[in-house]
Amino acid sequence: MKVIKNQPIPSKTECAGSLRNVLDALYVLNGKWKLALILSLVQSSKRFNEIQNEVSGISSKVLAKELKDLELNDFIKRNVYPTQPVSIVYEATSYSLTLKNVLAELSSWGEQHREKVKQSMRKES
Repeated sequence: MKVIKNQPIPSKTECAGSLRNVLDALYVLNGKWKLALILSLVQSSKRFNEIQNEVSGISSKVLAKELKDLELNDFIKRNVYPTQPVSIVYEATSYSLTLKNVLAELSSWGEQHREKVKQSMRKES
């Protein structure tokens, strides 16, 4: 696990600004599904059922709501094709790619955390 050393403690103003930024980000990306959905769609465009199959555990109702929220915040685009029946394909926008570093850091942290939990479980045994 990376430990940051020898960095000055941020000022009260810097902390307040940082807190506001984090709260803004969490407001837009709240919930357990949004980042997973963005990650799924960054890999490739998908139809509703394909997304639901890939992101296991999400209900149709929740998926529909999350996709609408992501579309409103310009993370994904909903493409409607006039076929019989109508085809709807969701794709990540270029704005989604601004989360690349955030997703990479969360992935790295999640891996470290999983290992930490495994190690603590071994100690208890």
